[in-house]
Amino acid sequence: MISRRSFALTLAMAVLSAPALAASGRKGALKMLDPDNDGTVDLAEAKKAAANLFAKLDPDHDGTLDARELRGRLTAKELAAADPDHDGTLTLDEYLAVVEQRFKAADPDNDGTLDVKELNSRAGRALLRLLK
Repeated sequence: MISRRSFALTLAMAVLSAPALAASGRKGALKMLDPDNDGTVDLAEAKKAAANLFAKLDPDHDGTLDARELRGRLTAKELAAADPDHDGTLTLDEYLAVVEQRFKAADPDNDGTLDVKELNSRAGRALLRLLK
């Protein structure tokens, strides 16, 4: 049986290490999205990752993603805003448009690339939700 003190210490260690784990997860995401290993992600790399993920998220192969297939990557409001034909689904082009929009939001210096710091921003984390 675990003591209260042991439980409290374990919980404290988990809470204190959460930011480090999240940061290391984003570094891992950068490595995964950065095939040329230059330490940044450009828009082409982000779109390539998004297109590959789109194919995996579309198990019925109908060429669209609905709210269920998006699995929390977009809120209902975000899905509605990204869905210009209002059919409740996103085509690959519509999905890539959202990726591009979020990429640009995460690139405040407009250098066309995202580094770990930019991926760690709120806008960067929103982009990563679309790419994981």
